[in-house]
Amino acid sequence: MTQDLDPSLLEPPSALQTHLGYRLIAWSEGFARLELPLAPFLMNRQGLPHGGIHATLLDSTMGFAGCYTGDPERQQMALTLSLTVNYLGQATGTRLIAEARRTGGGKSTYFAEGTVYDENGSVIATGTGVFRYRRDRKQ
Repeated sequence: MTQDLDPSLLEPPSALQTHLGYRLIAWSEGFARLELPLAPFLMNRQGLPHGGIHATLLDSTMGFAGCYTGDPERQQMALTLSLTVNYLGQATGTRLIAEARRTGGGKSTYFAEGTVYDENGSVIATGTGVFRYRRDRKQ
């Protein structure tokens, strides 16, 4: 795990990333971390972050964790084949952090697991996923 993020590896944010406001704060071989400041439009009727936000963070973080190349000229993409989310707690504070690790796989698919926690360290959700590498990747 690393706290470092090579700025040359940052991609322009997707429209969804821009809309929700999350950002990649750590990325290395088999690992990624995202951070999301909480805002009113992310909340459900109870005033808590919507469960879909946790799922989106897990999906995105696990996607990044499996797609690290270390080379800005070799961008790797993947598609989610399966995503399981376990909701475990309620967030307090002003931001969510998601961390994910690639746990296995091969040339065409990989497995990952992730955790969403709040800024106080409380685990909010966990997840696992199966991803397929895109064949039309730039190399």
